[in-house]
Amino acid sequence: MATIPELVLASGSPRRRELLEGLGVRFTVRPVDLDESPLPGEAPKDYVLRLAVEKAAAASGELVLAADTTVVVDGEILGKPRDDEDARRMLRLLSGREHSVLTGIALGKVAEVDETLVRFAPLSEAEIDWYVATGEPRDKAGAYAIQGLGSLFVEAVEGSYSNVVGLPIPRMYRLFARLGYDLKDFRSTPRT
Repeated sequence: MATIPELVLASGSPRRRELLEGLGVRFTVRPVDLDESPLPGEAPKDYVLRLAVEKAAAASGELVLAADTTVVVDGEILGKPRDDEDARRMLRLLSGREHSVLTGIALGKVAEVDETLVRFAPLSEAEIDWYVATGEPRDKAGAYAIQGLGSLFVEAVEGSYSNVVGLPIPRMYRLFARLGYDLKDFRSTPRT
């Protein structure tokens, strides 16, 4: 059996960590701090792909996994809200509409973008105020967490649910295969 390299997750996201742990994958966390501002005129898919590739390049380890997730509505990138009022603005934009969740994912020298469509229920101002007051939207792209209280407002998901959480597991599995690895070999088993 071939030697399985050390897998490094170049992210401090607890959601990405939980997704990998849920698969039983062994990995080391080495977050990378980059300026995540979009470049002038940068398309949303190019933006998340660039950030994932830059994070993977900035981290050290045998095999680095990096990802960046954003929400896009009407061509506008909705990253993490600056403050509670920005979170309210984002939730108003999403209310009663469909939006895209894009994740750029880089593994070693390969990188791709995954897209999931999410439809939100119409939200009242009272619902928006309540949700913002919970604090959950503060560090989430698009100001909501589909795996948390934000799930109350999600009517439909078309595509990978784990992509909306922050790491598209099926696409990640295929990226491992593109590099000649089987993700299942990275599970918590003795390394050779």
